[in-house]
Amino acid sequence: MVSRVPLSPAPRILLISNGHGEDLNGGLIADGLRQCDPGLELAALPIVGAGSPYGRRGIPLLYAGRTLPSGGMVYQGLNLWKDLAAGWLQQSLAQLWTAWRQGRRFDLVVSIGDHVPLIFALLTGRPTVVFLVSTSSYYEGRLRLSALTRWCCRRRRVRVVLTRDAFTATDLQAQGQAKALFRGYPIMDLPPPDPGQVARLPGSRTLALVPGSRFPEALHNLVLMLRLCGQLGGQAGAGPWRFLVAVVESPHWRELEPLAAAVGWRLDGDVLRSAGGDLEVRLLPGALPSILAASDLVVGMAGTAVEQAVGFGLPVVQLVGRGPQFSYAFAESQMRLLGPTVHTVGRRPADTADLQEAAGLIVRLLADPELPQRCADAALERVGPPGGSRRIAETVLEALARGPGGFS
Repeated sequence: MVSRVPLSPAPRILLISNGHGEDLNGGLIADGLRQCDPGLELAALPIVGAGSPYGRRGIPLLYAGRTLPSGGMVYQGLNLWKDLAAGWLQQSLAQLWTAWRQGRRFDLVVSIGDHVPLIFALLTGRPTVVFLVSTSSYYEGRLRLSALTRWCCRRRRVRVVLTRDAFTATDLQAQGQAKALFRGYPIMDLPPPDPGQVARLPGSRTLALVPGSRFPEALHNLVLMLRLCGQLGGQAGAGPWRFLVAVVESPHWRELEPLAAAVGWRLDGDVLRSAGGDLEVRLLPGALPSILAASDLVVGMAGTAVEQAVGFGLPVVQLVGRGPQFSYAFAESQMRLLGPTVHTVGRRPADTADLQEAAGLIVRLLADPELPQRCADAALERVGPPGGSRRIAETVLEALARGPGGFS
């Protein structure tokens, strides 16, 4: 459904993003822009899903789309056909039309993602800042942008090409992309940890369980993690175990009770208890920063949240799930992206042997005295410090101040 953004004499900036993590980055950049200039008129065009990070901030959407079956993972399995049946083509054409018709009324466009939002941005005919958040030179040692992406980035209309890490910016500059620049990674600009939600517990071994945000996959991922918790309960070590689940708000969580019961866990309010009653897993909605600050290690089956865990200086152990998102291919690519403090157990959906191996790995990692320093190094190198939203916002406003002259 197309909606109209009121005309305003204030500078107008349009944020275009194509994915859940991309929307999150777009919302954080919007926070930075408002900090720099509260008078800006902001709007967004999320290409995948409903654009919840924008909605929570009161940013109007040019097009109110709907979440399709793939959740943005359109190239995996049969997802493309499911999305086509659910109206993906019609929605995409409507979004392209909206970008072309309404986008021209903005003073500048910020493209967040890969080549897809960049194409939308160029359709507006407006000056553009590109944030290539969906790719990195860490994956293969050298970034191989598609011919289409390279062509788009070289348009004079594109003022600057921002990257998610310094290594990628340096690589692109060496390849002749003089506009490439690293100004920070917004995902570390999280709300401060709230000890009222959860705090560190001296003497315990605290694990953050991050099952992801796509449903029903997140439910199956958490059930796998519950089985891992059962394995850890039998492992000797220093101090009792404490398990904290980063829960994304969703009505789907009501489906957890029978799934957990099938593997011997009982749901009691916001706590899962093992059959013997000796282990507890706490479900904490909307508390990811607090959970990460209180944890010693993360068991992750997610995308952006695992990156944030590395940014917090935590080791990560990944289990392979049934997908569609968190397959071995996805987990392996995250290891290349985020470095040696991220570990993956197994290559196929985890079975009992894999869970036993993961439990042993977790115990060994927690006993490694050199691990905290390696994690601190990885946090700065692979993710970067907080403040990226504000620095990117300043770069966007610098591009806006240069005006539209000289574009083609």
